[in-house]
Amino acid sequence: MPNTINFHIKELDSMKNYPKELFYKGNTNLLQNRKVSIVGTRKPSQYTVQLTHKISNELSKRDITIVSGVAMGVDAIAHKAAGSSNTIAVIANGLDIRYPAVNTKLIKEIEEKGLILSAYKEKEKARNYTFVHRNEIVVSLGEVLIVTQADEKSGSLRSIDYALKMGKKVYTIPHRLNESKGTQALVAKGLIEPIYNLENFFNNFGKIKKACDELSSYLNTFPTYDEALKKYGDKILELELEGKIQISNGSIRPI
Repeated sequence: MPNTINFHIKELDSMKNYPKELFYKGNTNLLQNRKVSIVGTRKPSQYTVQLTHKISNELSKRDITIVSGVAMGVDAIAHKAAGSSNTIAVIANGLDIRYPAVNTKLIKEIEEKGLILSAYKEKEKARNYTFVHRNEIVVSLGEVLIVTQADEKSGSLRSIDYALKMGKKVYTIPHRLNESKGTQALVAKGLIEPIYNLENFFNNFGKIKKACDELSSYLNTFPTYDEALKKYGDKILELELEGKIQISNGSIRPI
C-alpha cells in the first residue's frame, strides 16, 4: 500500500499549485539529495539513447538523484542509467497501477530501491491532464532540466515551458539538422543550452564518488566477466553499454 508524504517538499513550491496530496512507495530520503530532471521523446535515436544513458549515469556517480516520468524511451533510459536506488519516478496514475506495462519490471525495482511518487489515489488511471501535472512535478523536483530529444509537438516542450517559467536552466544535446526539431528551435532562440562539453558539464556537479573509483581499480585487475558481474551487477552492464570495457576471452579489459 502506498503511503502519503506528510512533510513539505520545498522544490514543489515552484509549481503553480502545490499538490493537495502526494503518495509514495520507496525511499523518501532521496528527496533530500541534489536532483536533476531528465525527460524526452518516447522514440529516441541511438545517439540519444547513448548520450541520455551517459549523462544520467555520470550524474548519478556524482550523487545526483535522477528524476523522470518512467515513460518509454528517454525516461526509462534515464532511470536505468541512474540505478534504481538513485532515481525518483513520478507517475500519472495511482500507485497500484504500473504504467506503461512495458516498464513494469523497472517500476517494481524503483518501488523497492528508489522512490515512486504520484499525486493520484489508487485506481485512478492516467489521463491527459494527469500527464501534464506529472510533468510539472518532475520539472519542479530537479534543480535543472535536461531534454535530450524532443520533436516539434512533443510533450517534453511543455516540460521546458514549465522549467523556464520556474526560472530553471534547461539543457539539451546537439543534434543534426531535421532531428529533435523541438529542442533545436529553442536553442536557436537562446532559450535552452546545448551541452557541447560533457566533462565540463559533469564537473559542475562535483567529483565521482569513491565507490566508482574502487570499481575502476578493480577493473584494472582484469577480472573475469562472471566475477565482475557477480560483484558489481548492473554497473558492469552499464560500462559495457557505454563502450568503456571490452570483453575478451571471458575477461574484462578497461578501454
